[in-house]
Amino acid sequence: MDNALTTTVPNGAVRAGADGFMTRLTAVPVKAMVMLTLGVAALAAVIAALAMWSKSGDYRVLYANLSDKDGGAILAQLSQMNVPYKHADGGNAILVPSDKVHDARLKLAQIGLPKGSTAGFELLDNARFGQTQFQERMTWQRALEGELVRSISALSAVQTARVHLALPQQNGFFREQQKPSASVLVQLHPGRTLERAQIAGIVHLVSASVPELNPKAVSVLDSSGTLLSGSASDGPTHGLDANQLQYVQQVEQSYVQRVVGIIEPIVGRDNVRATVTAEVDFAQSEATDELFKPNQGGAAAAVRSQQMSESNNGPSSTPSGVPGALSNQPPVPATAQIGGASAPAVSAAVGAGSMRRDNVVNYEVDKTVRVTRNATGNVRRLNAAVVVNHRVNTDAKGKTTSTPLTNDEVEKLTSLVQEAIGFSKERGDSIKVINAPFRIETRPMVEAAPVWQQPWLLDLVRAAAVPGALVIVALLVVSGLIKPALRAAATPSPVGRQLDAVVADPLSPPTPSPLQLASPQSEKHLADARAMAKQNPAAVAHIVRDWVSKET
Repeated sequence: MDNALTTTVPNGAVRAGADGFMTRLTAVPVKAMVMLTLGVAALAAVIAALAMWSKSGDYRVLYANLSDKDGGAILAQLSQMNVPYKHADGGNAILVPSDKVHDARLKLAQIGLPKGSTAGFELLDNARFGQTQFQERMTWQRALEGELVRSISALSAVQTARVHLALPQQNGFFREQQKPSASVLVQLHPGRTLERAQIAGIVHLVSASVPELNPKAVSVLDSSGTLLSGSASDGPTHGLDANQLQYVQQVEQSYVQRVVGIIEPIVGRDNVRATVTAEVDFAQSEATDELFKPNQGGAAAAVRSQQMSESNNGPSSTPSGVPGALSNQPPVPATAQIGGASAPAVSAAVGAGSMRRDNVVNYEVDKTVRVTRNATGNVRRLNAAVVVNHRVNTDAKGKTTSTPLTNDEVEKLTSLVQEAIGFSKERGDSIKVINAPFRIETRPMVEAAPVWQQPWLLDLVRAAAVPGALVIVALLVVSGLIKPALRAAATPSPVGRQLDAVVADPLSPPTPSPLQLASPQSEKHLADARAMAKQNPAAVAHIVRDWVSKET
């Protein structure tokens, strides 16, 4: 309606609206006006929050587990780059918007951040002018230690590491130069251990990085102070060392796999448990035998040395014998016949010369030298214990029953175990196979998580939680505050329209209404209302305002 509604204000002035909507808006109760104002303010706040959330975006981890020095340097650089950041995990992680993670990492890496708590060869880049030879040597040592710490910390089981190098100063005036040595302190992650091969790798890494460093001069310790790089030759040991213990475990595990591999196909999977204890002899012994025997048999003996000597004295031309006529006569020809007896010894000795032969032969004496070295790691005794589950049968109804094995079946399984591990009665091996029911612990079946508990859906809900909540708040504000206030301003009540007509044209005859036609009493009430409106329009206006507020 375009008719103006005249109301009385507290100061008595009369204010008229130029528009019908503005007239109805001014006639809205105070409560509806307050609701409209609050709704508009809340809706504006929700829209601003959505705009700020969409501008900030999702935050991701830029760096984690940084030292305080690196963390402060990175935050200062992010502030200069105008990159927003947050803290997480009690300050151990730095978060930046997801769309700026890679860009920030590249820019920080360009200026050398994060540097890390350990400095390496970058110390040589900041060499000062005029430093002494001792300072140069110490800087080189610190840089080398830092690089070794970085390399050792790269192992998956090592959390932190420290390296101490003892590099003596080489001097040409010393006859015997001191050799360098090194110590490595490693702190492992909880539940992690270093294998012997990894410890040997650390020792080799350090010894190969320092000139003239013997691997035996490198010591590796853990955080509890236990020497990890010690060997059995370093001193007296009690029990087995790490290598021997590992060998025993491998031997026992090999026998267990043999037993389970041959018994499991018979009794079924998870129906056999076996353990083997091996006594291994790591004693080292060496024997040397030297045997002599005379030359026997028809085999030719080896000649060690041979010495031959021969002397021959011919007939002498010097006269000999008793001086006289007989000794001056020529010798008488021999009268002995061929094949007969020899001449008298005197005449042979007188008429012939003397000859002597000596032959000395030394033969080698038979000699056998045998060196025997016993192999280490021989198995002295084996003890095996095997437990076999009862036979489990399931009937057609799904009911399971267990029955023990017979003595014959247990003996057969014992024979198989003996053959599998190489049973030796002379060695003192013992094998025990028993049949007993296994205790089955019922565990609740883990069902697959429903769709609403899937990780991808939870991440999606977390990402959409903030904007979704803001949208719901906006809808509640519109439907609960703004919409009722606008409805009250746009739709006046029927009684108000009638009063507007009465006040605007009091002399015009009223339009017949269904109430007037239906009852004369209604016509009287309407006439009284018109009269009251003429006499006291302010009171009528208050009454109509109360009616409208009750209806809304």
